[in-house]
Amino acid sequence: MTTDSLTWADFDKVDIRTGTILAVEEFPQARKPAYKLTIDFGELGTKRSSAQLTKLYQANELIGRQVIAVVNFPPKQIATFISECLVLGAVADDGTVTLLQTERPTQNGLRIA
Repeated sequence: MTTDSLTWADFDKVDIRTGTILAVEEFPQARKPAYKLTIDFGELGTKRSSAQLTKLYQANELIGRQVIAVVNFPPKQIATFISECLVLGAVADDGTVTLLQTERPTQNGLRIA
């Protein structure tokens, strides 16, 4: 699979930050199994996201986990929910998502470069 090339200016537009999951709710209205996450991004405040993490993660084990997310997409309606950021993960062929994380705990809201 080939991908389109990006310029550095394109990459600079993507605002990727560290955050910590504060709350997790089941999301039965989603087409694919997902959770509703509330994430603390430090000085950027909290944002909510719908994330298809149910294959590898139980809701209670996600609370307190630090994640990496794109925070400057426009809000997107997913069923009855408004998702405000995109939590990043590695996606296997079967759709299983493994969360991306920093190698060590960091301050919430740090920019990924």
